[in-house]
Amino acid sequence: MRERWRSLSLRSRLTILSVGLASTLLGALGGALYLNLRRFLYDSTALRVRAQAKPVIEGQVSFSASEELETIAGDLSRSLTSLDTTATIFNRQGKLLANGRRLPEEPIAARPWPDLLRRALDGEKEITYRNSSDGERALVSLVPVRRGPGSPEVVGVVQLTTRLAAVDQILSRQKKMLSLGVILAVGLGLVGELWLTRSALDPLKRVIGTIQRIAAGDLGGRVQLPQRQDEVGQLATAVDRMAGSIETTLESQRRFVAAAAHELRTPLSALLGSVDVLQRGSQDDPAAARSLLQGMHREATRLNRLTDQLLALTRLEEPATLRLRRINLADFLDEVVKSVRYLVEGRTFRIVRGPDSQLEADPDLLEQVFLNLIDNAVHHSDAHGVIEVGWNVDKNSVMIWVVDNGEGILPEDLPHIFEAFYRGDRSRSRRHGGSGLGLAIVREIIQAHDGVIQVDSELGHGTCFVILLPLRSRGPSELGEHGQGSGGLMEIAGGHLREVKG
Repeated sequence: MRERWRSLSLRSRLTILSVGLASTLLGALGGALYLNLRRFLYDSTALRVRAQAKPVIEGQVSFSASEELETIAGDLSRSLTSLDTTATIFNRQGKLLANGRRLPEEPIAARPWPDLLRRALDGEKEITYRNSSDGERALVSLVPVRRGPGSPEVVGVVQLTTRLAAVDQILSRQKKMLSLGVILAVGLGLVGELWLTRSALDPLKRVIGTIQRIAAGDLGGRVQLPQRQDEVGQLATAVDRMAGSIETTLESQRRFVAAAAHELRTPLSALLGSVDVLQRGSQDDPAAARSLLQGMHREATRLNRLTDQLLALTRLEEPATLRLRRINLADFLDEVVKSVRYLVEGRTFRIVRGPDSQLEADPDLLEQVFLNLIDNAVHHSDAHGVIEVGWNVDKNSVMIWVVDNGEGILPEDLPHIFEAFYRGDRSRSRRHGGSGLGLAIVREIIQAHDGVIQVDSELGHGTCFVILLPLRSRGPSELGEHGQGSGGLMEIAGGHLREVKG
């Protein structure tokens, strides 16, 4: 049974559950209404019969102890009998004294139940039950007859047998109306549920179809349900975003693989060409062989550097590769400045000091960031250019910048400079030995440290890289009143480090 249920479609299961639940609730409600109405009609009938009989009984049963109930039983039963009610009188011993039925239209008196008759003779009030009389359903009420109004002595019992034909007719009509109402409500609910499940599940089928298209390789497939703001619309939007992200990622990977293959093919082609020339006899010419070997060494070095950078990009995708240590930012940048003296080649290099602060970072990777940025600034500024590195600290983060006054970056290249293998001027980059991976590695390192890197450039006036890193802790030297450092400027001129006042 469970397997059969699971084999049904979601639409069928939802319809069965909702219609079954609605049928159960409506059936229970209809049954409760019917039972409540039946109880009300029975109680109302019994109350009416008792209310009519009570004054008659109290008016006629007023006699002394010497008188017997038998003397007035006949008159009392006839006074209490009507076309829908027949009265019978029983004495203290449960013997029938009188039956008020005289006309055939009057109901036949029901046979008494001994147990209930005894309870009425013991003085119990308002005993009512249903019984059958000559094939007709009847309501029987037992009324104790007391010696006088308010007297505790019971001298007999009046049994009132009332036809239930009119009540049963009302209940039958009510049952039919309730049943028809439940059937109509369930039918309309079924139609509405089919429409609702169809309108709700058709977009899901569209989502499923789109996912199947994406799984088959059509990454351009989209659900596109902007008009839906419910859960289905949110699912469709999530699927579209996921498909877009997958498409962007795979396209980026394809471009990355194609660019990597192109970059690897260039030094490999040079190496193969040099080997081919050597095999054709250039080894007999020492000068030519030496030149070829130097070129081969240069291309092999470039190939080795390229593979190292590719491996670095792969490792940076795993946060576990970070070896975090608490470093003093001022001391760290001082060491970086010393290590780049050989790169500046006569350019002016200065450092703008901010407050002493401590970071939790991987010093080796962070050093690689500044080496790449400074090397990039050197390659894109002339021999008399100025390169500046500085930092400042606010409450939650540290801002570090690397600025040069070089040639700048074309506006159309600016959005792509952090993409792997992207080079705005390929001939110039290749001339400097660049592979287009340096800035991509910089961005990956900064993102691995939960930071961001931004760039601003103006063609012909220079470029500014700004790095924002979260400040996890501070050193013993705190900020001044307004968060500004009090240090001076460090300047490298002609490859020598010296401090400049002011």
